[in-house]
Amino acid sequence: MKCKITRNAANVLRRELDKPENADQKLRVFITHSHGDHAHYGMDLGVQTDKEELVSTDKGIDVLLAKGEELLDGVKVDYLYFPQEGFVITNPTKGNHGDH
Repeated sequence: MKCKITRNAANVLRRELDKPENADQKLRVFITHSHGDHAHYGMDLGVQTDKEELVSTDKGIDVLLAKGEELLDGVKVDYLYFPQEGFVITNPTKGNHGDH
């Protein structure tokens, strides 16, 4: 399984993960809804379960992904400032380049 985190997203996530209350937490990316050949994604912080795989990224942030979930393999976490500030999670490897 692979996961990409952009520089903007890594900067925002690092500030959150570095808080003392999140010391044992990892970023979790999950599917909120799937239909057909694509999914919509969400994220939160949590502790790894036996149903999750810990994936390392090139930004030094480890991500929890559900084992064997094809639509999570290749997911990309970005943080945009325009037109609306916030996280955007897509999976370009599966043809998902954003919500519709």
